[in-house]
Amino acid sequence: MVDLLPEQTRRWQAVEAVARDHFRRAGVEEIRTPLLEVTELFARGIGEGTDVVGKEMYSFLDRGERSCTLRPEGTASVVRAAMQHGLLNQGAQKLWYAGPMFRYERPQAGRQRQFHQIGVECLGVSSARSDVEAIALAWDLLAALGVQGLELEINSLGTPEDRQCYRAELVAWLEARRDQLDADSQQRLTTNPLRILDSKNKATQALLADAPTLLEALSPESAQRFAQVQALLHQLGIPFKLNTRLVRGLDYYGHTAFEITSDQLGAQATVCGGGRYDGLVEQLGGPATPAIGWALGMERLLLVLEAAAKADPAGAAAQLTMSAPPEVYVVNRGEAAEAVALSLTRSLRLAGVAVELDGSGAAFGKQFKRADRSGAPWAAVIGDEEAASGVVCLKPLLREGGDQRLPLSDPAAIVTILHSAPKSSLESEEER
Repeated sequence: MVDLLPEQTRRWQAVEAVARDHFRRAGVEEIRTPLLEVTELFARGIGEGTDVVGKEMYSFLDRGERSCTLRPEGTASVVRAAMQHGLLNQGAQKLWYAGPMFRYERPQAGRQRQFHQIGVECLGVSSARSDVEAIALAWDLLAALGVQGLELEINSLGTPEDRQCYRAELVAWLEARRDQLDADSQQRLTTNPLRILDSKNKATQALLADAPTLLEALSPESAQRFAQVQALLHQLGIPFKLNTRLVRGLDYYGHTAFEITSDQLGAQATVCGGGRYDGLVEQLGGPATPAIGWALGMERLLLVLEAAAKADPAGAAAQLTMSAPPEVYVVNRGEAAEAVALSLTRSLRLAGVAVELDGSGAAFGKQFKRADRSGAPWAAVIGDEEAASGVVCLKPLLREGGDQRLPLSDPAAIVTILHSAPKSSLESEEER
């Protein structure tokens, strides 16, 4: 679990601002759920046989001897909230969330035990078109953020009946080759055999190249639905490739499953994943409700954006990760000047100007060096002489131009100058 320092926090806020606007234009509304839920919610929703429930959850008994869990993912909480507050009775719901999740797993680059997600859940929608709308929402958000090298992988997990037939076929095929499987995959044979398909063990991956695929086990109806998804993706011009081993890590998925990766870090890295989960609401005690959703990991996304910014300093990712400089840096020294500078700073901020006030009391030379480093286009200079005269000296920092002395009693005139381009030295001479 890591701290986010101010420079990193600015980048997170920039990503969240783009996402918030993106969702607003798509009619997706924000929902916020507690960090803490009853353990049963995740045990029932995610699945007892998953690694998340079996190995990774932060669970404990509270003072009332109730088993509680820090949420390891967002979907189950959103579904619980929609059921509890009657949202499912109000028609289809398009919701998004952002916040921390918790899993006890091995920390690595872009993955911590407290990690953060932005996710979308579309409840009460069942068509192939709704699958593609959800995928397009994720794809377009990542593109707007400036992520390069995007690749969409899709698969169909079919219906529960499709998966049951395939599970029996896959288990029989793997049992005949048990001695060639890694230890984790051997254990999963009896708990969650479909998870063997996305094993990271290279020997197991090579073995699975000849394994039967879930696509081959789909019913005609499931196959037709998946064909519609592919046709609509073609229609939107979103490129994709089939990945018959893509099963996702949670039990509640069915039909369309997808991941979006980026090669911005050198190798393909997953930045977003999701799929359809038509049975989850009913599994948690609600009415039968079709649904699809996805989530992207903020830590991994920020690594990808930093790489994109380095690769293209003028691109969208670089613009996104840049910190905005103040509009004016207030240089001030002297007892009277410091009091006046504080009042001016407050007036300008209330007028909507971004102001950085130097509070060091250092020599003017040192303050001007800091003003230059701040990137501000203007310095507002107040010494005891200016304080006594009731004026401020505005000095352009990013280009040549003459200083301008304005009365402190007219903050509107000061704001007008700060929001205008500094005059060149030639213009200043012509005026004189």
